[in-house]
Amino acid sequence: MKRVVVTGMGAITPIGNSVDEFWAAVKKQTVGIGEITKMDATDYKVKLAAEVKGFDAREHMDAKTARRMEAFCHYAVAATEEALKDSGLDLQQEDPYRVGVSIGSGIGSLQTIEREFQKLLKGGPRKVSPLMVPMLISNMAAGNVSILFGLKGKSINVVTACATGTHSIGEAFRTIQYGDAEVMVAGGTESAITPSGMAGFTSLTALTTAEDPLRASIPFDKERGGFVMGEGAGVVVLEELEHALKRNAKIYAEIVGYGATSDAFHITSPAEDGSGAAKAMEMAMADAKVTPADVDYINAHGTGTHHNDLFETKAIKLAMKEEASRVKISSTKSMVGHLLGAAGGVEFITCVKSIEDNYLHPTVGYRVPDEECDLDYITDGPVEQEVNCCLSNSLGFGGHNATLCVKRFEK
Repeated sequence: MKRVVVTGMGAITPIGNSVDEFWAAVKKQTVGIGEITKMDATDYKVKLAAEVKGFDAREHMDAKTARRMEAFCHYAVAATEEALKDSGLDLQQEDPYRVGVSIGSGIGSLQTIEREFQKLLKGGPRKVSPLMVPMLISNMAAGNVSILFGLKGKSINVVTACATGTHSIGEAFRTIQYGDAEVMVAGGTESAITPSGMAGFTSLTALTTAEDPLRASIPFDKERGGFVMGEGAGVVVLEELEHALKRNAKIYAEIVGYGATSDAFHITSPAEDGSGAAKAMEMAMADAKVTPADVDYINAHGTGTHHNDLFETKAIKLAMKEEASRVKISSTKSMVGHLLGAAGGVEFITCVKSIEDNYLHPTVGYRVPDEECDLDYITDGPVEQEVNCCLSNSLGFGGHNATLCVKRFEK
């Protein structure tokens, strides 16, 4: 088994369009939630979302290329551009068939579906764009990244709803471990703040109807009422250790464990006893050869829905046993909302930055304790302590569970 390290990171988020901007905003406990501007929400119960702000795709590609992609691809390309630059990789010196892509999107482009369906209704089938399909399908984030950066290795698109980003990084980790690539660009991307996206999640009663941005995304709080729709991308460069050392790369951290399970229980609710998510955590720790006592921090899926937060709390108790009350836990979604397929990518970056800076962000906005959610969700401001080992959890509709374990790098 080859060792795998993180050598580059890129992010597009509701609180910053680079990793540095994002992390500075995290440290300020910035909440990137506000009134919906990307659509007319007049007739909607839900009035808030966590939108990406000040993003211009033409800063990352030419105008013609930008027109042939939708936002979820724009974000993936921009985050990849940053991650590759950050890594210092000289792609001209690499075997392109040994550099792959594992970037997923849970939904793809609802924007394309909505726009082209209206054309179909009004003008008939001849009015539908020939680019409809290649602009909407979720694998085009990986496809466009591969094309624009000349990456000819394994190119895959994991689709596991809200666990997409975490599974994508996990599968890239395995790819390098088993020698199928030396470098993988991995993560998740999403942009679903659209009329049908917001209507569908609202009808599912998954979204909060809160109107105060500071009390909208409040994971583990007793007054939580659902998640806030977010958007963005989180992409990392994973690299085989010897390859990274040979080129004297900066190594941020080492990815050491990956666990993936299915609840086989319900299409939207996690298993009520937390057993599926717990098993994913246990598998990630076993893969990493660490024990619960070694884990300093868990970046929780922590969506702010009643079921997720309660059942994830139960899962952490099952997996961490007597260490559950000690380990620090927080939800990045308290600041950026729920980025769906991109959540795992951004939250993995959060874990890497937590290790780099020995800094654990709080669950911002938490006020009212829930007797059923009784662990340490970092509710009294940030914690500055040595951080050597983190778990990052993602749970997706359909029962998909994924956990990554990342550690401080030691030769």
